[in-house]
Amino acid sequence: MRALLWLLAVLVLAVMLSLAVRSGNGYALFVLPPWRAEISLNLLVALAVVGLAAAYALVRLAALIFMLPSRVRAFQAHRRGEKGRTALLQAIGALFEGRFGRAEKLASEARELGTVPGLSDLVAARAAQRLRDFNRRDRWLDSAKRGDGEWRSARLMTAGELLLEERRFAEARTALRELQESGPRHVATLLLLLRAEQGLGNWEEVLKIARVLGKHDAMPPEALEGIRVNAHLALLSGESHDSQRLARYWNEVPQAERIQPKTAAAAARAFARVGDARMTRRVIEKALEQHWDGDLVLLYGETASSDALERLERAEAWLREQPGDSELLLTLGRLCLQRGLWGKAQSYLEASLSARPSPAVHVALANLFDRVGRVDEANRHFRAGAGMELVRGARV
Repeated sequence: MRALLWLLAVLVLAVMLSLAVRSGNGYALFVLPPWRAEISLNLLVALAVVGLAAAYALVRLAALIFMLPSRVRAFQAHRRGEKGRTALLQAIGALFEGRFGRAEKLASEARELGTVPGLSDLVAARAAQRLRDFNRRDRWLDSAKRGDGEWRSARLMTAGELLLEERRFAEARTALRELQESGPRHVATLLLLLRAEQGLGNWEEVLKIARVLGKHDAMPPEALEGIRVNAHLALLSGESHDSQRLARYWNEVPQAERIQPKTAAAAARAFARVGDARMTRRVIEKALEQHWDGDLVLLYGETASSDALERLERAEAWLREQPGDSELLLTLGRLCLQRGLWGKAQSYLEASLSARPSPAVHVALANLFDRVGRVDEANRHFRAGAGMELVRGARV
């Protein structure tokens, strides 16, 4: 429709010009003594139009000739950019395909062509890491550092991750902490920083990071619990030579972590090593009030101390709530052995054996019969316990 309107407008203009030329009787007189020239007005107009068109064409040609070098440079830069982008995309694809040598070569080509230098360096660094050429990887990371800008965070994250894979924990932590200080704490950064602190044995920092990750639901609860338990184990073992320092550390542990069975078991063993039977008993009882756990129950009866009678009474109260629990019955048997209650010990141990046979119950019964002089029965239970251990070892 628009083309038709333009065609009509051109036709109308042509008609009007034709009419104007036909009806025009004027002329133009040019005098330059001693010469004079006379031409029709229509010819003058035509010459003026042609002259203006020619002048415009000459100016345009001159401008094009003048701008030709810059246009050539722009065209070459465009082609260079297209080639670089193609190389970078192919490098990323090769990296995901596992063709690390090709990925590094293409990323290097993209870098030379000036295409997103920071990203090209990081792709090449990851490829060199997979090729286990750590010196070349470090050179690529240094190159990315020189061009820090919008890719700074990506460089620090990549450096932290790659250094962790090489077990250079201190350098990885430095890069990750620099990343944290420059902006908000991201979960991905915290996960890498957790690995770095674990590698360096900074267990207090491990606990802090694990608690933050727990708030963000960034890891399965079971995995976080394992991390916290290992950290507490390391810290408790470091404090195990001093009862007061151990108690002070334990009081600083959040209540939610103190009642976790594995953490409580580690603390109980630490207090047992320093001879603090009261705290050993208290730690286990507090945890069992919230989480019934067979390993904690067994640990309750393993420590020999003067409060065996109080522990026996508490364990018998638990038995009313947990009837038939094999670990609790075994613990009761062990506590009775500590008090010299042979008959009750035999009753509890045989009940535990009926509920769930285990090498530990057989050994406890063997010790009981050995103490009361029933050697044949003691030997029978020793053999039964040893046989169960052999079967278990063969299965493993």
